Amino acid sequence: MIESASIIVTGMKCGGCETTVKNTVQALDGVLLVNASSKNDQVDVEFDDSKISLDDIKTSIANAGFNVK
Repeated sequence: MIESASIIVTGMKCGGCETTVKNTVQALDGVLLVNASSKNDQVDVEFDDSKISLDDIKTSIANAGFNVK
């Protein structure tokens, strides 16, 4: 089933940080769409929950060096 979620992520300071988060999450199997906003400290994601969990997505963001709320 396709799910969507907004994740609060702190530590993104610029467009480069947004790109890092987007590329990290987009590389995960099951992720369909990612938008990251350093201005809003938010990452919006659409994903197939039969392939990946929201916790796995959050973990990948944290492993990239950002704080997930």
